[in-house]
Amino acid sequence: MKALEVNGVSKRFSGMEKPALNRVGFTLEQGECLGIVGGSGSGKSTLARVITLLEQSDGGSVSLFGKEILGLPRRQRKDVYSSIQMVFQMPLESFDPSYTLGASIAEVARSFGATRAEAKEQALEKLQLVGLDESFYQRFPSQVSGGQCQRAALARALTANPSVLICDEITSALDVSTQAHIVSLIERLKGKESIVFITHDLALVSELADRLLVLDEGEVAECGATESVVANPQSACAKKLMSSVLSLGGLGLRAFGSRS
Repeated sequence: MKALEVNGVSKRFSGMEKPALNRVGFTLEQGECLGIVGGSGSGKSTLARVITLLEQSDGGSVSLFGKEILGLPRRQRKDVYSSIQMVFQMPLESFDPSYTLGASIAEVARSFGATRAEAKEQALEKLQLVGLDESFYQRFPSQVSGGQCQRAALARALTANPSVLICDEITSALDVSTQAHIVSLIERLKGKESIVFITHDLALVSELADRLLVLDEGEVAECGATESVVANPQSACAKKLMSSVLSLGGLGLRAFGSRS
């Protein structure tokens, strides 16, 4: 059974001439990492927000393990929120500054029925999983670096034990060294989680994704195996993204066939 199936999802914002999303569709297999790439304004983040029920679509369907989730009443969404978790681009903005990182992470566990002691234990476990020691439990978001805060955000998402993890531009605000740490974490999660990795960075996602979906002005321009899209892009948008990567001297190792 597919972890996620998106069919004909559309969204138009008031005052916009063109739709943000126009009949977008894709599937996500269990244990697969799907990369979604596209330029600014291509609809990547809007798509992520629709999938996670943070934004209402104008049409289409989203099925989670065969169950339709769009249009569910709020009282029936708890299982969806547990099964699909999203990590945002700007981690500092996603944390309450008056809460410690540990308290914010433990709050997720509490919302799904854990006792205070269990919630703290789960929070410490997830912090360790993302490479942060127990001292980070007591730190406030303002007391850590951007990369550390992003790792804490990933720990918080994983505390819900999601089946599907949506990563929306989670490395774009980080330096190259910190990006590498985050990518390494995602690599370790592959196979255990079904992952949608959204980015404008084709070189980076080519190292992670099993398949690539290219969005252009709210529409699917291309979708296929990562190796195929990187080595032989068919759409104008994918060719442009590839050209920009080459001009910067970067290309994912998979494009050279050096990674299985």
